Amino acid sequence: MKYKISLFLLLIFVLNSCQNNDERRLAENKKEAKKKEKIFDNINKAWVFIDEPINEVSEQNERNWTEWRDFLKELGEKPRKTIGAFQKKSAAISKKAIALNSNIPAQFNEPQIKARISILITKVKMMDLFIHLNQIPDEKVTFLIGDINKELVSLERQMDKIVEKAKIPKEEGEADFLKMLDTTRAIPNSNAVPIKAQNTDQNLPKVD
Repeated sequence: MKYKISLFLLLIFVLNSCQNNDERRLAENKKEAKKKEKIFDNINKAWVFIDEPINEVSEQNERNWTEWRDFLKELGEKPRKTIGAFQKKSAAISKKAIALNSNIPAQFNEPQIKARISILITKVKMMDLFIHLNQIPDEKVTFLIGDINKELVSLERQMDKIVEKAKIPKEEGEADFLKMLDTTRAIPNSNAVPIKAQNTDQNLPKVD
């Protein structure tokens, strides 16, 4: 009889333990779901990129520079519903950003433009890295979204500066002066009168 009672008590204990574990597991799952929901909401609210050209030069580039147009288009297509959709979109944006190094228009193939593109690519890749972590640091992702927008504005303004500078007419004679500074363009003067070498032989008689 005592054996049966002990077995019955043990069974009750086991059942209670299982029930407690299930309740604890459900509570943890609920807590994790709320955390993920908060992360999604934060990223969803912050996911606003400057996907429209901010000046005429950028607008022209959108028509003529395929990689630039594709990049802005990718930025403008906001994902929906799940964090997985944001992860997928982030990877696509990163790919389009890297492509900006290809086929840069000759007018903008300058160190200052390349430097800004490099910084922009770095920011996009960092965002893509953080959003794919198991524990997503949403505050870092949202911060980088703002940084990416700043780099976009900086890049477009630099493009505009280059175009405006090219419009400034050179002063008279400036072009010739620049050519003179370029030693590769130097042409020997064929009209120069050759200088005869003086005879320095000390044995020759001197003429007073």
